[in-house]
Amino acid sequence: MEDTKKKETDGRQRADADRMATAPLGKLMFELAVPTVFAQLVNLLYNMVDRIYVGRIPEVGHLALAGLGVTFPIIILISAFAALIGAGGAPRAAILMGRKDMDGAEKILGTCISALCVMSVILGAIFYVIREPVLMWFGASEQTIGYASSYLGIYLIGTISVQIALGLNTFITSQGFAKISMMTVLIGAVLNIILDPIFIFRMNMGVRGAALATIISQTVSAVWVIRFLCGKRTILRVKRENLRIRKEILLPVAALGAAPFIMQSTECLVQLTYNSGMQTYGNDYYVGAMTILFSIMQMLFLPMTGLTQGAQPILSYNFGAGNRERVKKAFRLLFMICIAFSLTATGMILLFPAFFIGLFSANEEIIAIGSRAIRIYMSGFLIMGAQLACQQTFLALGQAKYSMFLALLRKIILLIPLAVILPKAGMGVDGLFYAEPISDILAVITTVTLFACNFNKLLTGKPAADAKA
Repeated sequence: MEDTKKKETDGRQRADADRMATAPLGKLMFELAVPTVFAQLVNLLYNMVDRIYVGRIPEVGHLALAGLGVTFPIIILISAFAALIGAGGAPRAAILMGRKDMDGAEKILGTCISALCVMSVILGAIFYVIREPVLMWFGASEQTIGYASSYLGIYLIGTISVQIALGLNTFITSQGFAKISMMTVLIGAVLNIILDPIFIFRMNMGVRGAALATIISQTVSAVWVIRFLCGKRTILRVKRENLRIRKEILLPVAALGAAPFIMQSTECLVQLTYNSGMQTYGNDYYVGAMTILFSIMQMLFLPMTGLTQGAQPILSYNFGAGNRERVKKAFRLLFMICIAFSLTATGMILLFPAFFIGLFSANEEIIAIGSRAIRIYMSGFLIMGAQLACQQTFLALGQAKYSMFLALLRKIILLIPLAVILPKAGMGVDGLFYAEPISDILAVITTVTLFACNFNKLLTGKPAADAKA
């Protein structure tokens, strides 16, 4: 009886995996991308709801919002370490699944779980001890440091939940279970939206209540992920014998994950640069306005990230299976969708800036600063869909070298130097706003050129080296 059930389960799992190679491409990408995009939109609410509520705390809302803003670099850095493991391990596991090496893929999963747990303990402890001097370095003032330290001190207690929920959810998506992946985010986001006003206003906890609501919600999401990966429906299952860190697996995972890690962790440096610049050339109102601009940028980044994550299992699986023509068709579809989205969504924000700024703050000075700045700051994002489609396809094909270079290009090589040089060149705070579109346009041109020159070579050559299992 058990053998029969096992055969039925194995047969169903093979059928789920083979959909990547046989299902109609448009329909399959729609099925995978829509739940993933929805999950990213919900995740956007997850990240934004704290800011919306905190910005409306009576009398001190603008200071609390600025204080919350200077915690973002540390929060982003913690999320980046989850991407280092999750976004590096999931594509490699999907490539092995395409080659029918399920044992190797499950060993990657087990190694990634252990690595995420170890990192969460180390990161949480280090940042908890040094949080106040780091927050001052990241742009906090004497008026905002109390809010920033209170929020971050509670948030860091839930580091392991953040790592597990973010890092392992990619393994659910890479197996084609986009709806389950969506539920991971949805459960946590809905709970956070419910708990935030209760803790912040009803219990009068302020920013501490926002942090507590977030870590409770992330913990529930983490439990959901672990339960699924240990259950019967998953293709890749957590096995005790695989729960050890294997260097020969972890190093290739980290090499591929370095690109998304750099993309996220450099956001920490970007926000540090901008928060410090806003204090130097502006004031706390400019820091608050910049916090809102970062949030609106996320409103566009996360849905496009969802699109690329929805396409990733198709690209990786078929690349591993040697189905080059299907990889080409999937990329062309992804590219067109991303371009259409970035043009349309950015256009709406540029047309109605005050509306979007007003979602986060009712302060007239912040709205005035943000409404003018956003038309400069977001203008280059009109064509950012091309950048993300090409860069994430390099990642899906296991191309760590190209992915890492492109991750470094936009922010480290272009944006941060421009954000330092332009204000000092006499542009003041406007130099910070102009640095973003200049770096965006140059990065898009470079990325598309590099992709066009190398895509066919990658498909006709030998697939990227796999993690040994």
